[in-house]
Amino acid sequence: MKAALLRANATALSIEDVPRPTPAPGHVLLKVLACGVCRTDLHIFEHDLPTLRDPLILGHQIVGEVIDGATEQLPKGTRVGVSWVGGTDGTCPFCRRGEENLCDNIAFTGYSIDGGYAEYATARADFVHPLPPTLSNADIAPLLCAGMIGFRSVRVAGTQPGERVGLFGFGASASLVIEVLRHWNCEVYVSTRGEQHRKQAEALGAKWVGEENAKPPVQLDRAVTFAPSGAVVVSALSSLRKGGIVSINAIHLDQMPAFDYDKLLWGERQIRSVANMTRNDARDFLAIAAEIGIHPRVRTFPLDQANDAIQAVKNETAEGPVVILT
Repeated sequence: MKAALLRANATALSIEDVPRPTPAPGHVLLKVLACGVCRTDLHIFEHDLPTLRDPLILGHQIVGEVIDGATEQLPKGTRVGVSWVGGTDGTCPFCRRGEENLCDNIAFTGYSIDGGYAEYATARADFVHPLPPTLSNADIAPLLCAGMIGFRSVRVAGTQPGERVGLFGFGASASLVIEVLRHWNCEVYVSTRGEQHRKQAEALGAKWVGEENAKPPVQLDRAVTFAPSGAVVVSALSSLRKGGIVSINAIHLDQMPAFDYDKLLWGERQIRSVANMTRNDARDFLAIAAEIGIHPRVRTFPLDQANDAIQAVKNETAEGPVVILT
């Protein structure tokens, strides 16, 4: 099969012919139909995160068709999605508490195990998600991480219908979760860099949109940060009412600047990190996405242009999520 390989210390993906994977017991073999390109892929590609596998096939927003390893629950031909969490041990204290996203022995698709920048991929059968038929391959691919982690982020922030919610940064994840927030009748306030992102936020129904360092005109109940910047977290915190919560949607974050506890954090304000997502998050979000009909403005690339797809995410040249079609 054809695959885009990332090798240690490489500065570009290598498009190569490699052996088609064979599914292990309890796994399925998928014909990859589409794979979203996530900012986490960029962090792995640029070696911001430690190398766990060499060479590695990136990609953890996989839409695929089951062609081997079919089960009664997943018949051959079933269209399924694969996300960032590729497996857990099921036995550690976190898994036993229903916090599988914090598992001590978690496997990450496209990071610790091979992902979907390829014509075929394998996945644990109990960690794939049957997909609603109403959404196309290209539309649903970015929902499998950017959408799911954005959904978990508003959950971690404790968001309730009708609240005022701030989104700090407006990439693929924010552009998907705003549709859920609007469905919940929330007022959405967006601070972000880039005129293109601000126009997109306005078009998607944000009540207020400002530049990266602009402060929303009201106190917020909840805030989610999407930029990998500690300064943005402090900016979001400064916009909260007492008792409000900031959730940080980032796997990698630069230095958090010092801030005034009495003015910004006191009053039972909270900062919470977001780590991965659970299968319950996935099921709940996919149901909402199908219900409200999320159709992101996707930019697509063929597999042999995977490097161009990565650069589109890095340089933010796409108006919405980036997806590789095989």
